[in-house]
Amino acid sequence: MGARRGGLLVTVLLVALVGCAPVSENLPATGVPSSSNGDDGTIVRGLDAPWSLAMLPDGGALVSQRDDGRILEISAGDHEVREVGTVPGVVAQGEGGLNGIALWDGDGGTWLYAYHAAADDNRVVRMPLLGQPDAYRLGDAEVVLRGIRKASFHNGGRLAFGPDGMLYVTTGDAGDSAQSQDTSSLGGKILRITPEGEPAPGNPFGNAVYSYGHRNVQGIAWTSDGVMWADEFGQDTWDELNVIVPGGDYGWPVVEGIAHDGRFRDPLLQWHTDQASPSGLAAVGDVLYLACLRGERLWRVTTDGDTVVGDPEALLQGSGRLRDAATADDGTLWVLTNNTDGRGSPRPGDDRVLRFAVT
Repeated sequence: MGARRGGLLVTVLLVALVGCAPVSENLPATGVPSSSNGDDGTIVRGLDAPWSLAMLPDGGALVSQRDDGRILEISAGDHEVREVGTVPGVVAQGEGGLNGIALWDGDGGTWLYAYHAAADDNRVVRMPLLGQPDAYRLGDAEVVLRGIRKASFHNGGRLAFGPDGMLYVTTGDAGDSAQSQDTSSLGGKILRITPEGEPAPGNPFGNAVYSYGHRNVQGIAWTSDGVMWADEFGQDTWDELNVIVPGGDYGWPVVEGIAHDGRFRDPLLQWHTDQASPSGLAAVGDVLYLACLRGERLWRVTTDGDTVVGDPEALLQGSGRLRDAATADDGTLWVLTNNTDGRGSPRPGDDRVLRFAVT
């Protein structure tokens, strides 16, 4: 897995934001996000327990709200917020509710995919995204994947389409850690399915399972070289950043963090849980950005293939809990705060979307 597979206890490196620089190709080549919309980069205020960002091709974005099941649109120009619709059948409890969203163009239109808790399970649905920018609406929902175990905690919930056009779905162990090692179970896994919900061709076990031995994967992304990365909540000691390979066993619940056990794949980086508790993950070229909840920071990690280069940098400390990070087509990085979900300490204006230029 590369030269930096051995243990690394990350120490916090405070890196200041380059203040108030506009989005521009002439930004200093620091690689550090710089504010494009004021001192803290805020473009949207007043969200309620937001969970996921999905970037629109016109430069706007969609946001999911966990507890009320609503999808909101942020316009590209003035960043005004309007309601697109409500995902039907969302049952919010604990960490479950409306979680990850992703967009896909195919089958004659644009589809919004959503991972949500229902009455008896977690599931993935899709809805046609109808209308035009600043006037989108949701069509009827159809179930793509059902039967993922649900609980108050460890529901996973991140969705992303990979470079291969397949839909990747992260699931948690939902409090039943034994299912993470069971390759016939959907829990504690990264799943890979077709846009219609069938197991993707070439999956290692002939079903939807792509990798296993996970506790609660919250972020997935691909760097420009095609390497797949995932961040994961640990239990009491170690949060993880992993390179994901088909059929890989990442050790939970037998091991947590770097174990040097040949049966399992070790993370490339690990953090104590108070420094991370990572959620959404974004890639800009070969650089990863991990949005962290309990750690209340954005970790910046430079990669080279399936290795990590140098030490991670801690950014955006002072914005509270960070739930998601996403990259827009114009190269900007959008970050979603998460202080209104019952675990944070909301401040005036929370929750917010922050937007930065990345060089």
